[in-house]
Amino acid sequence: MKVKFISLASGSSGNCYYIGTEKYGILIDAGIAVRTIKKGLKEAGISMEMIRAVFVTHDHADHIKAVGGLGEKQNIPIYTTAQIHKGINRSYCMTEKLYSSVRYLEKQQPMQLEDFHIESFEVPHDGTDNVGYCIEIDGKVFAFLTDLGEITPTAAEYIKKANYLILEANYDEEMLRMGTYPQYLKERITSRTGHMSNIATAEFLSENMTEHLQYIWLCHLSKDNNHPELAYKTVEWKLREKGIIVGKDVQLCALKRTTPSDLYEFE
Repeated sequence: MKVKFISLASGSSGNCYYIGTEKYGILIDAGIAVRTIKKGLKEAGISMEMIRAVFVTHDHADHIKAVGGLGEKQNIPIYTTAQIHKGINRSYCMTEKLYSSVRYLEKQQPMQLEDFHIESFEVPHDGTDNVGYCIEIDGKVFAFLTDLGEITPTAAEYIKKANYLILEANYDEEMLRMGTYPQYLKERITSRTGHMSNIATAEFLSENMTEHLQYIWLCHLSKDNNHPELAYKTVEWKLREKGIIVGKDVQLCALKRTTPSDLYEFE
């Protein structure tokens, strides 16, 4: 079975990822306009009729802007925890509240959606509630961890299962420290419920690389406190220190903030 993956957007302006087969798929988060999602999918040869569900990581606007339109107007089920659903419907960005499309998940309780085996798990962030996703399809395991302040033992367990990993590298420590953000915001970002820095992500990966991890996509890069090349080079350097060669032992990509990535296909 061929499995497809594309990032439609990845950053503080909006996040949306697609994973699917040649016949159907799901979205992880929908924090960009519905029309932008439709356009990005269409250009990748994917129709909206193929979308079986949206799985939401947390209730911040850059992850949920389109869930009302997708859920209530397109009749696509919106899966997440009860607490995140409460946060979604309280959010200022939700002009279209969720009712008929609401579907509840329990953390670390596996569910089956056609060929997808899906499990959500706790991650430390400052949403109402926050999860990552581990998704297995045809023996291929994807782990999505888009916003988290640190990698907990629980999060690490799921990362170590992955063949394909989408993991946050939000900021460069020096750029954030020297930048124009107010102090309270710098402290929020660097806190244990904030975001992962390039070096923290790089050090975790270099210490916890598995033989079955084939692809790493660095996600949710900051517009003001990071550069794709910097995130990429930081991780590449730390892996090389451990004798892990990017391009040979593992593939690495820093995802674009506001435009789609390549469409990846895995047999």
